[in-house]
Order: sequence, then C-alpha cells, then structure tokens
Amino acid sequence: MAYYDALETRDAEARERDLATALPAAIRRAKAAPALAEALAAVDPDDVTDRAALAGLPVIRKADLSAAQKARPPFGGYAARPVTQFDHIFQSPGPIYEPGMREGDWWRLGRFLHAAGVGRGDIVQNCFGYHLTPAGMMFESGARAVGAAVLPAGTGQTDLQVRAAVDIGTTCYAGTPDFLKVILERADETGEVLSIRKAVVGGGALFPSLRQFYTDRGIATLQCYATADLGNIAYESEAMEGMIVDEGVIVEIVRPGTGDPVPEGEVGEVLVTTLNADYPLVRFATGDLSAVLPGTSPCGRTNMRIKGWMGRADQTTKIKGMFVRPEQVAALVARHPEIARARVIADRDGDMDVMIVQVETTADCADRISLSVVDMLKMKGRVQLVAPGSLPNDGKVIEDRRSYG
Repeated sequence: MAYYDALETRDAEARERDLATALPAAIRRAKAAPALAEALAAVDPDDVTDRAALAGLPVIRKADLSAAQKARPPFGGYAARPVTQFDHIFQSPGPIYEPGMREGDWWRLGRFLHAAGVGRGDIVQNCFGYHLTPAGMMFESGARAVGAAVLPAGTGQTDLQVRAAVDIGTTCYAGTPDFLKVILERADETGEVLSIRKAVVGGGALFPSLRQFYTDRGIATLQCYATADLGNIAYESEAMEGMIVDEGVIVEIVRPGTGDPVPEGEVGEVLVTTLNADYPLVRFATGDLSAVLPGTSPCGRTNMRIKGWMGRADQTTKIKGMFVRPEQVAALVARHPEIARARVIADRDGDMDVMIVQVETTADCADRISLSVVDMLKMKGRVQLVAPGSLPNDGKVIEDRRSYG
C-alpha cells in the first residue's frame, strides 16, 4: 500500500519524540497571534513538550472566538499574520470569520483524499459550497494536492450536476453524504449513466444504510471530520474502523465543560490543537463528542483513532427557567473529590420541571451534594447516589427527558 507520507506509519516512540519538538514550536507560533499571546503569556513554550503539559493550557471555545472577532475583526486576534496577507476570508454561520490560503494543502484534505484512493486520473465533482463558506475551497485544495482535476460544481442544480457528470466523466464525488443520492436518482430518472466510483464526504452523517446504497452502486464512500476553523481533524481509511487523526493536529478528548482529559474509551468533547502556523488555534473546543479507540488501524496508519461524531457537547438546558451548563456540572464534581462523575437530568412531574442530579460515588454524601447543587446550579435538585461506572458512557452530563407532546 502507498501511504501519503512517512508520518502516517511512525511508531509510537517516534511519534512522541516528534510531538516533543512540534508542540513547543506550535506554542511559540501561537504566541505570534495577539489573542493567544495574551492567553498564553505565562506559558514557556519549551515547557509544553507532551500531552500532559498541553492539558494544562486554557481552552478556546467558539463563544470566545466569536466575542473576540467582534472586538478585533475579523479574526479576533487569533491569526498569526495580518488579514491582508491571507488569500481568502470566509464567513461561516454566526457569523464567524476564517482565513484561508491557496498555497500547499492548507486545510490538509489531501491526506484524506489519498486514503480514499483519489489521485491523478480522477475528476472530482466538488459539490461543497463555494459561496462565503470555505468547504468548497477546502476540498478543492485537497484534490489539487493529490493531482486530481476538479469540477467546482457547488451545491444544488441537480440537472446540471447530472449533465456535467456525464459530459466530463466525473469519477469522484465530493460533498455532503446525502446529495450524491439525489444526483444518482436524478440520473436514473433521466436514463443517464454516471462514472462515479469514489465518494469523499463530510459535513453530515453518513448513515450505514446510505453507505450501503452507494456500495450497491459500486461507489466506495469514505468520510472525514473537518471544520472551517481547523481543517481536517480525522478521516476514514479503507479499513473503516473509526477515524484516524490527521497528522497536522493534536486531538484530546475531555470532559464536557472542562479541559480535563478523560480515560481512553470514555466519551467526551473533542479539543484540537492545530499545527497551522498561520492560524494556530490551541486547545480549540469543537463542541463535538467522540471517544478514542484503542490500538491502531488495520490499514497500517498508526495515529490515534476516534469513533467519529457522537453528538454535541454543548448540552446547555433550561430547567425551571434557569440555564444549566456543562461547566457548572464539572464544577460540582470538582468541588467534591468523592464524586467520580455526575449527570443532571431534566424531567417533568406533572406540569412542573424537576431536576435530578445523579452522582457516581461510594460515599454517603447526598446532603452535602444537595447544598452544593443549590449553590452551583442555582436551584434545588433531587440527588441520587449511584455506583461508580453506572452512568452511561455517552458524553452527556446534562440529559433532557422532558416530553411536551
């Protein structure tokens, strides 16, 4: 098998040695961005040589980025070069502004496309959006990196998509998982035969039934996990056992509402530190849930694997007219060392909201915790003591069981 580069198959010792060099350099570059220079003012880059040291740095959340961009438009002081030195400025919903560069494979999608078997001789019909948001340019950049030709098709216009795919002989689709099905079904309706045999998808869930639909049509479909802020985070290979973390980022899985890493296999929020020198985000909270898979991929790539997208970490819920946030639940656990984990449940008792607080502990501490619940969550709740390990491993710290039907 031909890998994209030697980075993909490093052994564990080599990977950690390289990390000890890459991390201080990344922190040093990050401190060239004004907002990060302030946040990391007390941090000596030479002290950040491993994951444990990285875990001690502050977390950047989307809300922080949004607020910073209002105060310091357009990038909030998180870019390491002036706005005029970027090739592109994108606007994502929020609005949030992201920079982009034409040079190289700036978002690192080439590694994913290579793993999907896309390369010279392929024509990629790129059905990601090119208007304001960066997804179209992200995948075009990746296609160029592997030597494929690109039809910048964008979204919608199904009949024109079919016509172009037939006329130019498209071999690979790039876009959201479900739009390819729309194109294929329209081609069937019009009696056209398409040459698409590969699909690289993202930006939505690739359900097993949809992947099987494509497989039955002779189309090998792989997905990636990428964001406008960070570029490629992780991707599937032909092994299709979880997602392999990209070589240009460092991924941590932490307890929602905190920056504290969880044990391997436990579901938590995805934090990403990017090694991008132009936009060097450090411990950026994606708001997504995932978990680390043990071992390495059967395809031979040795980097960390994650399960993929498993839901949203921002579980903020209004109970009795008050918002309860994951960071409040985390603070409750931090106050009581006898608690291993906690879960707030919003439920109904007749027409009234009720709050149940389940805590994993072996201690008889319900009364103490009840006082802390009132203090930290700002309302009374029914405390239930449960055995350690009994709460579901789904990354939820707030669960809403209420039904209004």
